[in-house]
Amino acid sequence: MSGTAHLADLYARVEESAGLLGVACSRDTVLPVLAAYEDALPHAVIACRVATNARHEGEFDCRFTLPRDIDPYARARSHGLLTATGHAVDTLLADIRQRCSIDSYGIDFGVVGGFRKIWVYFPGDDYQSLNKLVGIPSMPSSLAANVGFFADRGLDDRVDVIGIDYRSRTVNLYVTGIPDEFRDPQAVLAMHRDLGIPRPSEQMLRFCAKAFGIYTTLNWESERIERIAFGVRTQDPLSLPARLGPKIEQFVHDFPYGADDPKMVYAAMTSSGEEYYKLQSYFRFRTRSRLDLMPSADSAATSCA
Repeated sequence: MSGTAHLADLYARVEESAGLLGVACSRDTVLPVLAAYEDALPHAVIACRVATNARHEGEFDCRFTLPRDIDPYARARSHGLLTATGHAVDTLLADIRQRCSIDSYGIDFGVVGGFRKIWVYFPGDDYQSLNKLVGIPSMPSSLAANVGFFADRGLDDRVDVIGIDYRSRTVNLYVTGIPDEFRDPQAVLAMHRDLGIPRPSEQMLRFCAKAFGIYTTLNWESERIERIAFGVRTQDPLSLPARLGPKIEQFVHDFPYGADDPKMVYAAMTSSGEEYYKLQSYFRFRTRSRLDLMPSADSAATSCA
């Protein structure tokens, strides 16, 4: 399949999938993102995400992986997808690249809002420590302010993925392989309490008992962690001990791709007390892909975190 035909086919899939949720796909928004990374798309893992909260109403998010030899920020700048603003978010990826080993990248965009986020995946045998990450000049100071939250739980050397959201100027920090004891309801409640985030519902506590990892969302404007989310990998999202809501349930039934591939579901709670769920499903999946650990991210993502 030629490059042009491949882009047209992928765009058609995205448009069709967004239409399942009544979201109008903008060709002028989506095609420039796909075209900027056209050379990587034939080999990319490609996924999509839907969320139940008001912020994502009327939007449909997609994401795809990139090899580490592509600089995703430079590519986005050269294709007019991002413009430098003088904010620290502009230099964060370059600072990470200088200091950390990188396995691969991901791109996140909305069919309405356009280019949004870059994901940085670290090698599976070289997770990053918070001691290294807090030393990155452009990293939000809120990370240093919350090192104790992770260190007290022995999670300060388990950072697997970082998501950089250029639109909202936030950073997602993913920790995988959490010990069994952190899925216990009392441990989950303690995490929310220590972060000053409201108590999750009983439904969310039951959901978190199956979680394999957590992610937090930080920004440059506050010392607080603004969101915590717990991720579950499943073949059947509707079998989880949580009511995911009609939007996600409809999508699970109607989404025509990757029926036998694993799905990622995230339960998130914001500092304001908003609790919601996100589902990630796949157009194209590969076993042991880094995107199968990605958030959805809004941080996450990886993560179509």
